Amino acid sequence: MAGAAHAAHVALANAIKASGVVVRLEPAEWLTILKRTDAPLVVVGQGGVFKKHHQYLTAYGGLAFYTTSPDPLVLPGRAEVIVAKSISIPDI
Repeated sequence: MAGAAHAAHVALANAIKASGVVVRLEPAEWLTILKRTDAPLVVVGQGGVFKKHHQYLTAYGGLAFYTTSPDPLVLPGRAEVIVAKSISIPDI
């Protein structure tokens, strides 16, 4: 299972590198994207120096979707979750 999770993470990372596009959404909009996917892959992390926040990344339709939230989001049970040490999204 760990091998499959690693392969899924690498595939998501490669998709982001290839597309170069990360779509930032509000948490509610991001959760709507998850509802469109039967078995979403979600990478979660924590960020922030002075004020911690939760970070979420998923792929849908060839794009990567990212959101942050001060509180943890409730993810659907069908989601495959990968916990990352951190998620680095370039600023625009």
